[in-house]
Amino acid sequence: MISFHHKKHIFFDLDHTLWDFEKNSALAFETIFQQHQINLPLHDFLQYYVPTNLKYWKLFREEKITQTDLRYQRLKEVFDLMEVTVNDDLIHLLSREYIEHLPNFGHLFEGALEILDYLHQKNYQLHIITNGFSEVQSKKMKTSHIAQFFKTVTDSDFAGAKKPSPIIFEKALNLANAEASHSIMIGDSWEADIEGAQNFGLEAIYFNESRQPLPQNSIITSITHLLELKNHF
Repeated sequence: MISFHHKKHIFFDLDHTLWDFEKNSALAFETIFQQHQINLPLHDFLQYYVPTNLKYWKLFREEKITQTDLRYQRLKEVFDLMEVTVNDDLIHLLSREYIEHLPNFGHLFEGALEILDYLHQKNYQLHIITNGFSEVQSKKMKTSHIAQFFKTVTDSDFAGAKKPSPIIFEKALNLANAEASHSIMIGDSWEADIEGAQNFGLEAIYFNESRQPLPQNSIITSITHLLELKNHF
């Protein structure tokens, strides 16, 4: 079992790592669909939306689309795939209301509060690095009652870059007054969190809750439950 007791700063991703994005996202869509009397089976909608959202976030990370494109196109594509006619004005309205409702739900992954309290009690300095939008990330953390654990929050708006860019990791370490050798990144995205951190010179732990197969020849500490971090810190 690899020990990271020597680390002083632990950088977490937020969405899909601590904050249960899919559960909270489903509740936000359920709310706005009811308000606008959109009679789509939520389960069927989410089967299309989840992979489509991931696809557009990848394009957004790669600077191939704008934030406005991301918010509109992911919904437009899903409605098209489901052969449901929704006019553009309503799609734009739904995209805005989704962002407004999303941070109102505070479900976390199992063990999140316990592990954050454990690491805090062990005197590790905890931080967030997120590609999420500034306008909603702080609300998510307050609603889910985890904001008090973190010394710094570095988002892509503040950094002017998105993971896996080394710029956002550099900004995060500078903000935290941390050295790379004393720091570690924990996240769910292999490309953004793990490769991004390693390319910057940070060690990383892969939160593989969905048990995805690891790339061949990869040497990385991997966990499937947040409480497994107690084995490493």
